[in-house]
Order: sequence, then C-alpha cells, then structure tokens
Amino acid sequence: MEAIRSLLQEEPILSFALLLGVILVVPLLFERLHLPGLVGLLAAGIALGPQGLNLLSSKLPTVQLLSDIGVVYLLFVAGLEIDLEQFRQTRNRSATFGVLTFAIPLTVGTAIGRLFGFGWNAAILLGSLFASHTPLGYPIVSRYGLVKNEAVLVTIGGTIFTDIAALLVLAVCVGIHGGEFSLWSLVRLLGSLLLYGAAVLFGVDWLGQRFFRVTGSEEGNQFLFVLLALFVAALGAQWIGVEKIIGAFLAGLAVNDVLREGSVKEKIVFVGSILFIPVFFVDIGLLLDLRAFLQTLSSLWLILSILLGLTLSKYAAAQLCQWLYHYTPAQKLMMWSLSLPQVAATLAATLVGYRVGLLNAEVLNSVVVLMLVTATLGPILTTRAATQMAREEEQGRLPSGAGVSVAPPPQPYVVVVPLANPETEENLLEMACLLAKHEGGRVVPLAVATGHLHMDSPLLQDSLEHGEGLLRRAVEFCQALGVEVTPLSRIDSHVAQGISHASREQNASLIVMGWSDPTRLRARLFGSVINSVLWAAHCPVAVARLLQPPHKLRRILVALENFRSQAARAVRLAEILAAANQGEVTLLHICLASTPESDRQWLEAQLLSLAQQPDLGYPVQVKVLASDEVVKALLQEAQGFDLVVLPSFRRRNPSGSLSFSDTTTRLLERLTCSLIMIGEPL
Repeated sequence: MEAIRSLLQEEPILSFALLLGVILVVPLLFERLHLPGLVGLLAAGIALGPQGLNLLSSKLPTVQLLSDIGVVYLLFVAGLEIDLEQFRQTRNRSATFGVLTFAIPLTVGTAIGRLFGFGWNAAILLGSLFASHTPLGYPIVSRYGLVKNEAVLVTIGGTIFTDIAALLVLAVCVGIHGGEFSLWSLVRLLGSLLLYGAAVLFGVDWLGQRFFRVTGSEEGNQFLFVLLALFVAALGAQWIGVEKIIGAFLAGLAVNDVLREGSVKEKIVFVGSILFIPVFFVDIGLLLDLRAFLQTLSSLWLILSILLGLTLSKYAAAQLCQWLYHYTPAQKLMMWSLSLPQVAATLAATLVGYRVGLLNAEVLNSVVVLMLVTATLGPILTTRAATQMAREEEQGRLPSGAGVSVAPPPQPYVVVVPLANPETEENLLEMACLLAKHEGGRVVPLAVATGHLHMDSPLLQDSLEHGEGLLRRAVEFCQALGVEVTPLSRIDSHVAQGISHASREQNASLIVMGWSDPTRLRARLFGSVINSVLWAAHCPVAVARLLQPPHKLRRILVALENFRSQAARAVRLAEILAAANQGEVTLLHICLASTPESDRQWLEAQLLSLAQQPDLGYPVQVKVLASDEVVKALLQEAQGFDLVVLPSFRRRNPSGSLSFSDTTTRLLERLTCSLIMIGEPL
C-alpha cells in the first residue's frame, strides 16, 4: 500500500486515472442502490482520503488542479444556466423575490451563527450560505410544461440576485478575514468589484458576439474562446482581491446571450459535468474528517438549527411573495421548493471559507448534510407543486367537461424527412405520408450534403449524387402512396444546420428522423446531428425507431407525463396511425404510488379529455397506473403493443447532455417494440 501511495505522489497520470475510475464507476453503483451519485463521490473521497485508504489527498497537484477548475466551473455553469430571457420578462418581481429570499435567510443564518458562538464575520458568511440556491427541480417543471408560469419565471430570475449577493458577501467576508481591513478598503473592494463586473459582463459579451460572428460554425474555436473567457475572468477576480468563483459566475452570465442553446453550450457544460465538477465533489470528501463528521451528526443542534433556519426562512420569502402578488398556494410551494436546494454556490462558498480558515470543519460537515437533505427534499416538493399547478391551469383554462384538444394543423401541413440511410427511409417516409395524407399536406424528403472549401470537390460531388439517388427513391415511394412530395437537396456547413434551415424555409409542421440500427440507440440519441436538430428546430421533431412498417402498427400506447397541448399533438399522431390501420390507442399515465385517490381520478379525467378528439372520432382507451418504478411499470404495460409514443419537452439533464428524460433513455435499451419520441419546443 505504501508503494502505491508513493507512486500516486510521484506519477500524476496515475492519480488522474484513479479519479477517472471513481467518477465513472462510483456514481453508477450508488444510483443502482437508488442513492444520488453525488453521495457516492463524497463517499469515495472519504474512502480514498486520509480518513480511509489514504491513497489521495487534496494536496496532490492533480487533485488540486482539477478541483480548482471544478469549483470555478461549477459557478460558471450556474451563471450559464440562468435564463436571462426569462429574467427580463419578470425582472421587477424577480428582484423582489431575490431580495426577500436573500435578506431573510441571511438574517436567520447570521443569528444562528452568533447563537453558536461564531464571530460576526463568520456568522454573516454562514448567513450568506443560506441565501443562495440551486433550482434542482427545474427539469421537473419542464416535464410538466410549467416553465412559462410566472412563479417559476420569478424564482429562476431571483437566482441571479441571490447568487450575486451571496458571492459579494463572500468577497467582503474573506477580505475582512485577510486583515488590515478598514472602511476605505471596503469601499475600494466594492468599487473594484463593481467596475470589474461591468467589464466582464459587457466586455466578454461584446467580444463574444463578434468572435462568434467571425468564426461562424467553427465550434472548436468557439469552445476555446468560452474556456479562455472563463479562466481569464476567474484570474481577474483574484487579481482585484476577490475569489475566483465570483469571476467565473460573472463569465457565465456574460457568455449566456452569446451561446444561447446550442451544441457549443452543450459541449461546455458536458466537459465540466463529467470531469471537473465531479472531482470537486471528490475533493470535498477528501477534506471531510470522518470522525468530526460523525461527531457533528451526534451533536444535532447545529445541524438542526441550520436545516430549520434555512427551510423556514426560504418558506417565509415565498410566503411574502404570495401575499404581495396574490399567487396560489401551489405557486408558493413551487417558489419554496425551487429556492430550497443548496448545492452550487453554497458548497463552493463553503469550501472557500473553509480553506481560508473562516469556517471550521463543523460548519463544512453541516453544510454537506444541508446539501444532501435539501437536494433530496427540494425536487420532491417541486413534483407535488407541479402536479397541483398543472391541475389548476387545466381547470382554470377549460370549462367543466371540456376535452383538451389541439387546433387543426396550419395549412399547408409539411413533414420534412431527412434522408441518410436507405435501410430506414421507407418506414420513415411511410409514417410521414400517413400523417401528410390525413392532414392534406405534403412530404419533403431532404438530402443534405456537407459543404467543402472547394465546391468542385469530388467528395462533395459524391455526396450530392448519393443524395439525389435517395431523393429519387423517396419521390417514387411517396407518389405510390398518393401523397404530394417535394424533394429538396441542399449544401450546408453541417448536416444538422441544413435540416433545421430547410425545415424553417419550408415552414415545416413536423420533422421525422430515425435510427438505422436499434443496437446503437443510445449512441444515436446522443449523436450530434439529432442533438443539434432537436435544439435548433422551430417545430416538433419525431425521432423514431420503427421495427416494422407503419401500416402494421395496430396497437399503440401513448405514455404521457403531462396534459399540455403538446401531449394532445402526440395523441393525434397516434390516432392517425391507428385509424389508418384499423388499430387501437391506449393513453397511459404513471403516477406515484402515494398519489391520493382523488388525484388519480383527476388524472384519469384529464386522459379522457385528451382522448376526445372530435375531428377524428376514434375510440381511445385510458389507464392510470400507480407505481414508483416508472420504467418497470411502463415496460410491463408495453408488452403486447406494436408502438410506444413518448411526447416530451426538449431539455438538458444534470450532466449537461441532451435528454428527453431519464425514463426515455432507459426504455430505449429495453423496449422490444417500435418507439417514437416527440421533442417539443419549450
């Protein structure tokens, strides 16, 4: 063991390989045990650190470098993920909520710190840890189709105020702790931070807009520009006397408008989420003193005070906003649940305070417990609030007994089918023809050739000829089915851009894409072309795995997460396919086993409303299942069906990669029937 320790000290690549193994294996093992992967990373740090096998240490150059990058990356992503467009829509109310959800927890946290004997500086820093928040429940909100609800917009917008204010308090507290502090030094620090913040926010945005315009589609250079902006901003913050994480957060806000949603942003978040940020959490585990941690757990007063203080103060802020703006109880619960989790800024600021000696190990241990509890409780409360809000919105928008229907599609109805693989194109074209024929529209087979520097390139010519061959076969196929067809060939810098541009130019109502090999479903789901089209397209995108021709799909199951108009479009698609084949459609919703009977009856009523499509007049069965094992229940229910349809919003998962949902990803690997996933714009 000593030989291994000494080798780890001498060989950075070995310690790096060990960290990669931990990041790869440990979260997967913990998730199989139904525990958060984050807990696994902390446990791995404890097990491999000085309190365990003593193989790794925070002082190792590799760990220190990657952890330092991880902590700045964590705050950079926090700034990057803030939706500035949503903030602009409700900036006044977001400012009010941001002030309330910062000031009340700050006051309560400071009082708790003083009660337990902390000095004023440490107590105020402890209070600032209460003030920030990480809206972990946002993917749940997206799944329920509530991202445009004012309570959600106000809460997400308030994140800007809480994070900036909390980091500002951190800068002042660390400056005071450094000694030789006076009123003049405080004014100088605040002035420097104000000027530096303006320089980063406006300067990086100005440079980024011009750099991205010049580089066009050169994603590699754009990726490097964003990384350079991140680390220069972090170092600049340190140069003016504040922590690097403050500059990183400002850099995230600055490049927000430049990146928007796209493949470059996806790659930026992906790199940090799979490498640097996990190492930061492992480093937290390395710093934890296991004995002190257990002693902290045995003396519950500090932990309980922190938990209760945070929970009640965040609730008080949400309650005041409800009174001020006349929100419903469900909206209040939503604001509370989204502002409760303490992860990104809280943990980063705690680590900074611990490293400079401002916070002790007991506070570090308590904050880790706080993070685990709030990260678990917050999404649970968000789910409950989202269910209630979805019911309120449906009941408020619809008269009693009315069905949820979708307006007839705009005319002309256009289905774009990108062609790439002759093995799958016939099934995709047949599905597109069934839809277009029913809606009185047309099909646009699309062949995209990747452009070259020289337009006379033999590779480009071969690509164009291959595309023309695919288009000829597609035209013959569609004409045989009696559907109007408009073949389209184009040259573009990227295939995904060609698809999204052509779809917009044709005013497409739907894009139909597919996979060629079912054994590569997961890889194709995360493939760059599908990713980019999903994020860039202006209309719904149907990603299909058709194991048999559409005219043989007679039993169709539509699994619904929510009951928005997007769900109605998925039901319509399933009914059109079933009507063409004299088949049958079943609508399924899986709720938690703890869902009350009254809620289940309401869910069933919503399914019945969706099933009442007056223009089709086609009978549809509905079913509500109660189960905490969504994938298992859905797989069991899918037996005997020819096709499963999964409507979903396009969004990112916590790792930063594109995802319809975790449920969808696991179903892809285990479903034995055909599958259509419909990505809807937010």
